[in-house]
Amino acid sequence: MDAIVGELVAALAQVGSKDELLNEVAATWRRGTGADSCDILFREPGDGLVLKASTQFPEQTNRLKLGKGIGLTGQALVTNEPIFVHRDATQDPRYARHPGADEAGCVSIAVLPLPPRSGQALGVLMLRKSCPWKPTASQKARMEELAETTANVLKGFNNVYQMGAQMNRLGALSEVSKTIATSPYVEEILQLLVNVTAQQFNYRVCTVRLLDENRGELVLRATQAPAKAYQRKRAIKLGESIAGRAIDERRPVIVRDVQVEEDYIGHDLAVEQGLRSMICVPMELQERPIGVLSCYTSEVREFPTDEIKALETLAKQAAVSIEHSKLQVRNTLMQEMHHRVKNNLQQVASLLRLQMRHSGYRTLEEALNDCLSRILAIAAVHDLLSREDLDHVGIRSIAENLVHHHQSSLMLPDKHISFEVRGVDVKLPIAQATQMALVLNELVQNALEHGFNTTPNGEIHVNVEEKNDELSVWVSNSGDPLPEGFDPTVASHLGLKIVDNLARALGGRFKMSNVLGWTVCEVKFPRATGE
Repeated sequence: MDAIVGELVAALAQVGSKDELLNEVAATWRRGTGADSCDILFREPGDGLVLKASTQFPEQTNRLKLGKGIGLTGQALVTNEPIFVHRDATQDPRYARHPGADEAGCVSIAVLPLPPRSGQALGVLMLRKSCPWKPTASQKARMEELAETTANVLKGFNNVYQMGAQMNRLGALSEVSKTIATSPYVEEILQLLVNVTAQQFNYRVCTVRLLDENRGELVLRATQAPAKAYQRKRAIKLGESIAGRAIDERRPVIVRDVQVEEDYIGHDLAVEQGLRSMICVPMELQERPIGVLSCYTSEVREFPTDEIKALETLAKQAAVSIEHSKLQVRNTLMQEMHHRVKNNLQQVASLLRLQMRHSGYRTLEEALNDCLSRILAIAAVHDLLSREDLDHVGIRSIAENLVHHHQSSLMLPDKHISFEVRGVDVKLPIAQATQMALVLNELVQNALEHGFNTTPNGEIHVNVEEKNDELSVWVSNSGDPLPEGFDPTVASHLGLKIVDNLARALGGRFKMSNVLGWTVCEVKFPRATGE
């Protein structure tokens, strides 16, 4: 169903009339939900309904009419509530047969009002299936959200054309983008922006790159370019790009011909795709850069002043919509964060109980330092969580954080040990990220405290590898070799017991071995696809 929004956006950029748009909307809903047919009925004066689009009875459009409250569709319009009939739909007492229509194969029906975010419902959307159909609660909720988005697209399109603005389709773009400004889905906002902007200005390619402030990179987030090579374009550094110059100078930057411009990255692709003139417009919110809107033409030409002003307005509006959607997501996750804090406090309490039962500590200070180290490992995850993806954290980022901490707090002055963190920064959901932070903390600390008792110099490496949805994490040191027959599962070190338990909790395994003169600790586990 999530593909429905993208297809609606694509239809909006291509259709030439309201009837074409309604037919595309009906076809999109039929495909997106797996229904056998889809009808769209619009409200008439007196709260009646008229069929405006149908994938099953197109000959009945603008002819079939229902009075107020008649049939399942009339009931849904009057109550403004969705109706789901899971089986024997034609036997429902509210069901009204369409004159001249063969509906013998109809078994289940879903009727969704089309309520815009403000004002009266435009009409209803009816889906039919020839088999029993009982959507889950989450599927029903998503269908209602998509019906609201559909209503806003139709209302925005209709408002502009009712004002006689058919010659200026940019007005339709502006109207529709305002109606989805409260959408919690950033990708919907960006895809609408690039699709319809390219259509209105006859651009060959239109893209949006968002700024990753931590890395100083502009990351491609949306494009209507069909070429796969363009969709896979790498992130670009601010200092090496024309788009970065637009952000730095806080003004639109125009390149007359990207095929010959020395500073442009990707001449070969520009020639292949027939790109010539380009304009990069910064997207800002309260003087803070968000990203860049880049537009390319298929011929060398100038960009008129009114066109530049229109693009600046669109870029500013998109920046506001993006920030608003992020705030909505953050508000939604606040309750989840309270739950996570409680879980982590319980985890800290469990670790303290383990230490209380462990008699291997020589001093109270040693026990407290171990406890502090484990708490800081959990804190490192939440520090990264606040700066990264809200609910996923990169495992390599965790390792780099922990290595930095141990270098500054546990390194003895007579030891000379270098660290290296390598591999991919695989994003983990918060539960796995917290467990892996504790694993890495124990392994790095164990390497420092027990791997260099007699060896004064050496190296500690952390490697991360992903293969077939299985993650492998190695912590290796070039210090003292393991004793013959060493078994970490029966070793006296509490830290190694914690690692073994956590590895099994992750659904994986832990082993230690001597490999080519290095002590290698390996944890393998399947990557979770969700929280």
